[in-house]
Amino acid sequence: MTNLPPPAEELRFLDAELRQLDLRRTVLLRRRAWLVHTLQATAARQPALGPGTSPGGPPADTGGGARRPEATAPGVQNVLLVLGGVLLTIAAIAFTLVSWGHLGIAGRALVLGALTVGALGVPVALLRRGLRSTAEAVAALGTALTVLDAYALHEVAFTATEGVGYTAAASAVLAALWAVYGVRLGLRHPLPLAVATAHLPLLLWAVAAGAGPYPLTAVSLATAAGGTAVALRAALLPVRVVAVTGALGTGAAGVLSAGWLCWSASDPGPAARAAALLVVAAALALVAGRFVPRPEISMGAAFAAGLCVVAGAGGVLRVTVPDGWTVPGCLACAIVLLAAERSRLHRPSRQGLVRASVAVQGFVVLWTLPLVIGCVLGPAVRGARPWSGTPQAFRDAVFTGLPRPPYGGTVPLVLAVVAAVLMVAGRRAARRPAATVVALVLGWAAVFVLPVVLRLPYAAGLVAHAAVVTAALGFAVRTGRSDKRLSPPALTALLLALVTSVALALVALASEPATIAVLVTLTVLFGAAGRSPGAAPFTAPAALCHATALACAIGASAGRQPHHTALLVLVVPGVAALIASRTGGSRGTVPVEVAGASAALLALALAVPEPPMLALVLSLCGAVAAATALRPERRAAGWAAAGLFLLATWVRLAAWDVATPEAYTLPVTGPALVVGLLRRRRAAGVSSWTAYGSGLALTLVPSLLAAWDDQHWLRPLALGVAALAVTLAGARHRLQAPLLIGAGVLALVALHELAPYLAQVVGALPRWVPPALAGLVLLVLGATYEQRLRDTRRLREALGRFR
Repeated sequence: MTNLPPPAEELRFLDAELRQLDLRRTVLLRRRAWLVHTLQATAARQPALGPGTSPGGPPADTGGGARRPEATAPGVQNVLLVLGGVLLTIAAIAFTLVSWGHLGIAGRALVLGALTVGALGVPVALLRRGLRSTAEAVAALGTALTVLDAYALHEVAFTATEGVGYTAAASAVLAALWAVYGVRLGLRHPLPLAVATAHLPLLLWAVAAGAGPYPLTAVSLATAAGGTAVALRAALLPVRVVAVTGALGTGAAGVLSAGWLCWSASDPGPAARAAALLVVAAALALVAGRFVPRPEISMGAAFAAGLCVVAGAGGVLRVTVPDGWTVPGCLACAIVLLAAERSRLHRPSRQGLVRASVAVQGFVVLWTLPLVIGCVLGPAVRGARPWSGTPQAFRDAVFTGLPRPPYGGTVPLVLAVVAAVLMVAGRRAARRPAATVVALVLGWAAVFVLPVVLRLPYAAGLVAHAAVVTAALGFAVRTGRSDKRLSPPALTALLLALVTSVALALVALASEPATIAVLVTLTVLFGAAGRSPGAAPFTAPAALCHATALACAIGASAGRQPHHTALLVLVVPGVAALIASRTGGSRGTVPVEVAGASAALLALALAVPEPPMLALVLSLCGAVAAATALRPERRAAGWAAAGLFLLATWVRLAAWDVATPEAYTLPVTGPALVVGLLRRRRAAGVSSWTAYGSGLALTLVPSLLAAWDDQHWLRPLALGVAALAVTLAGARHRLQAPLLIGAGVLALVALHELAPYLAQVVGALPRWVPPALAGLVLLVLGATYEQRLRDTRRLREALGRFR
């Protein structure tokens, strides 16, 4: 161990160090203040002296080091060189276009040739001296002069030559010249210019030769192939960028042109030629993607190649197969592309082709959506009257009031094939549940539209949709029997069953027997499926909803009025309460109760036109709520039951034309006071306002309002006696709420009874008495106000004497 100094010695050492630090900090703060003052003074003098100067002449040093220049020397140099080259080029163009006619042929050729040779030869000398940037600027001027030379040559020597053909030849010569010039001297800009110009000769020659759309498309693809080859072999980045841009532009133009030619052809021959061009474009994309080092670019190229192949095949099929089979043919081509996954292509190309196949399958599914949506929503918006007659075909029941779908019988086939592909591909995919869910939806859609496509008879279509509901429910029940949480495929099947059942019920509205039969079937199916723990939260409410619709249909079929049908609908809330009581605490209780409450609301809406029946329906709903309140977890339903019973009483009284307010309020006051009394016995801290305030006010206030307009003596007398009794009871038990409410009502009743006599007394007084009384009140208020102000002033003075 080391020998540590004594504590006293260490304390003296620390104190000395701290004093040194304080002294050092004081010195640094003073130095900082001086520097800040100096900088502020210098900044104030800068506008007068000019930036970067000081009274002594050289740049001032403000303590932060020398100022950095705002522009670097290479930057200034490049700006000057570029500006000079641009100005010289503009001068040369002006000379060529404006002043050309003032010289003879020899003079013109001598001047322009001398300028071009000089501009192209000076960079050689500049490069030997190491002035590369200056050489680039002068060489750029030389390349611009070569374009002017080509223009001048056409105006002097080849005036009879057609402009497009001459431009094609000139662009080829210039591209070769610039390429050789740039490679020999090692300059940067001639090669990108040469590559960009090299994309023009073939296209211009084809245009000059009057080529048709097919040759022009082939030339565009050939130009794209050349640009792609340059982009793959070039070492310089600018050259690659220009080559890729040109290849993409010409290739896209060629592909779009070939696609338009293929899908607008009216004969198999032209369509086949355009399809061959698309296949060539696909081959170029695959070959280019094979040699691209970046995998995402290879994948994109293969994706484009796959789309080109499918587009070409679809264009040929459009003019060779019957109408409606073009889309299935494209789907078949897309499925064939999936075989690339097992081919010897490198991985990015395989992935791109597979994604192209998936994209085509998605487009095919989108093509079927109008028919599927029409089948689902058609019954809801068809606008036909229910039970207007039995249609001859299921398709007519679905599409009444809607436009006919322009499809053949291939939609179910397409949906089924895509579903099968997903099921097969999902076995090896990492996202197998998602693939299974999508395949299940597509398979359901294929079966769902089949009756419409096949124009099945009405009864056969209903049976087919009922079979779909049964199959979907069976799948969900088998999955949810052992597990309380449904798997994604089972949940999807259950939702599809619900959608199909709603559509089936709407289609069945076209016929009265079909409506009742379908609703009975759906109620039984969903009720039986409710025994599964996993499916019960969905199937039990669905069964109750279908049962509600069945009750309405039975009432309408029997010719009953809506308020009579409400009694039949009330069976559903009772059944829902029974089911909820047997499954209390489970996950499916709340949906069942919601379905029962919805049926009760429908019954109330049906009974509204008849108040006596409405009172009965309210009472029955209150009985159901009271039965629900017997469950420990649903005690709050008791309040709803009480409210329903009260509403039933009020509606019955209104139906009997009872206008006495006590008939409405006393049935509420009695139970409210009893509940308040029991609550105060259980909890002594409950105030009288909470226990008795609402109950007393509910009866006394409406009675007081009625007594205020009552011209007889019986109601005020009874109300005064009741208010006196409430006041005495509050005084006896020292309860604030009864005391104040009873006393207030009693005082108002007394005032109401004495009001005529008070009016007589006031009328007997002299007219000067009311103003005198008002003035006296105002004087008293003013004196009181002055006294308060004086007391406040004295208090402020007293406080001011304290120090």
